[in-house]
Amino acid sequence: MSKKHIVIIGLGGVGGYFGFKISQENEATKTNTISFVARAQTYETVKKKGLTLHSPEHKNSNTQPDFIHQHISDIQQPDVVFICVKEYDLENVCKQLTSVINQHTILIPMMNGADIYDRIRTIIPHNTTLPSCVYVASHIKEKGIVEHKGKSGKLIFGRDPEHSSEDLNWIIDLMENSKINYDFKENALIDIWTKFIFIASFGLVTAKYNSSIGAICTVEEQKEEASQIMAEIKSIADKKGIHLADDIIEKTFEKASTFPSQTPTSLQLDVNSGKKENELNLFAGAIIRYGKETNSHTSFTQKVYQDIKTIHNII
Repeated sequence: MSKKHIVIIGLGGVGGYFGFKISQENEATKTNTISFVARAQTYETVKKKGLTLHSPEHKNSNTQPDFIHQHISDIQQPDVVFICVKEYDLENVCKQLTSVINQHTILIPMMNGADIYDRIRTIIPHNTTLPSCVYVASHIKEKGIVEHKGKSGKLIFGRDPEHSSEDLNWIIDLMENSKINYDFKENALIDIWTKFIFIASFGLVTAKYNSSIGAICTVEEQKEEASQIMAEIKSIADKKGIHLADDIIEKTFEKASTFPSQTPTSLQLDVNSGKKENELNLFAGAIIRYGKETNSHTSFTQKVYQDIKTIHNII
């Protein structure tokens, strides 16, 4: 098989972790061409010193990609693009990609959110985009250095419903060869929405109360609010033909109870630190939009959304 051009956009906790694994394996085999795209100080650091990953999985913690770019416009003929940016950068990245991808380029968003696939297809309607979600405990330690703790990160991805016959064997081989923990599903939407029901409900309620995952599991008022949001999400999923488990709400609280009780959420940290860019639209915005599309009630999510905006003076 001819060399493929693999591009990773964004070297934060997610892109840094998975991009490192893909690049380090390729350094040994030279099977493909690997390009990273990063901004500002991250770009400078990786260009000079390579990408560093502190992880119990790797003894050699440094990798040098074949190319490191500061601008998406510098990418040439990519075969697959892993989009690993914050959701509020997604539209901007997709618009820039339209001028560098070709008709065969496959897009894999390593992002968690129920509407990511739809938002990409709005801007890039004809390419294959693989619905996906990720599980990984990693973060930026400093620019160009990513720290990973706990068990191996995992990517769950599935076929593009609009391009169901696309040959993805080489993508699966890339995961295998890069020693990435993955699940490939014919339909990944149940997994994506199962994760979304957790991160959206807990993200919104912790942001409102500046609390923790443990508090939502134990403080009755907060638990009830999270339950109401989950019920609204499940109703939307049902109407979209995405059949989540009947006991999804109970199972979500069971999963949450396995986290250390003081664990925060990223939305809570961003909102309560006054960060202007946050994932409020990724969670509440998506629920409200899908509610309108499916004629589903989202009044509780709307109330929590407004509460957060009022409490934190968000316009």
